[in-house]
Amino acid sequence: MNDDEDGLEGVVAARTVLSEVDGAAGRLVIRGHSLDDMARHWRYEDAVALLFQGFFDSLPDAAGLRVALARARREAFERLQPNDDAVLRMLPPIEAVRALLARLPDGDDLATALRLVAAPAVYTAAVMRWRLGVQALAPDETLPQAADMLRMLHSRAPAEAQVAALDTYLVTVCDHGLNASTFAARVVASTGAGLASAVLAGISALKGPLHGGAPGPVLDALDAIGTGANARAWLENAVANGERLMGFGHRIYRVRDPRADALKGALRRLGAEGGVNAARIELAEAAEQAALAILREKKPGRALETNVEFYTALLLEALGFGRESFTCVFAAGRVGGWVAHAREQVKKGRLIRPQSVYVGPAPEEAGAALAH
Repeated sequence: MNDDEDGLEGVVAARTVLSEVDGAAGRLVIRGHSLDDMARHWRYEDAVALLFQGFFDSLPDAAGLRVALARARREAFERLQPNDDAVLRMLPPIEAVRALLARLPDGDDLATALRLVAAPAVYTAAVMRWRLGVQALAPDETLPQAADMLRMLHSRAPAEAQVAALDTYLVTVCDHGLNASTFAARVVASTGAGLASAVLAGISALKGPLHGGAPGPVLDALDAIGTGANARAWLENAVANGERLMGFGHRIYRVRDPRADALKGALRRLGAEGGVNAARIELAEAAEQAALAILREKKPGRALETNVEFYTALLLEALGFGRESFTCVFAAGRVGGWVAHAREQVKKGRLIRPQSVYVGPAPEEAGAALAH
């Protein structure tokens, strides 16, 4: 067994109606819809309604789902306890959000699913406000999810362009094939543990730096680079020292990650009025071009293109999310996919139980070693 096989490279572990990731063509399809169209025009509620089709009885349409999610946000907020701010503000934000999600009751019904989709938006805003020493804000049930998440974070009504930008992000990351966190969620769901347990498995996998914990370091690198004129020298030095250039390369895509283009477009539409710093974008674009050129020169045999992390970092920064919260915002989008995959797995009724190949010593070899 080689390293690729150890990572289940090329192994088909599920047949799904939810999404197709075409790494060779740089294409993402979600239940028959191109990401390019969804990212530009859909709200997060639209994406969740699509993902949930066929998995729950009496599923409302997108408009009804918006109302139901608003109620679920209120229910999630009501589970906060008086001393939460003092206790949870000391944890990394993703761990605080995970702890709050663990309070939600388990189950496999639509009400459970909606609470799980609604809660990360509420808890991310609450945790980030606690870290600033201010109280969490209750949800506004008249608002859609993206707008309310921004309002709860900043204590003011967001501009429509900001809402559209966050919707683009949440839709863009809502599902992406059998990634590590989604696979973790499906494994737990296959045991019959319930949707909350599956989502907790997903968020636990997402917090790892090789999965959802990567966008923040993109900004750390830009801060260190400082100016566009310094980009090539800084990046060349990083590559020479064996450092990974954050925001470039992907396990699946052999060409440019389509989500990177969707988020770059959202950033451009957001503009200065929505919080975009023009100098920051100029620096980022200079760094991106320098990084791509260096990677093609230094690693000609590898397909290392811009991935979703690069423009995720820039977009969420422009929307006022601290970089320590980026994985939480990722979870707020991906949770819709986790729940849908969990329900799909439950409907299959099959426990996920792969085999392993033992490569340790035979009993007689182990005994001989002990004898010496």
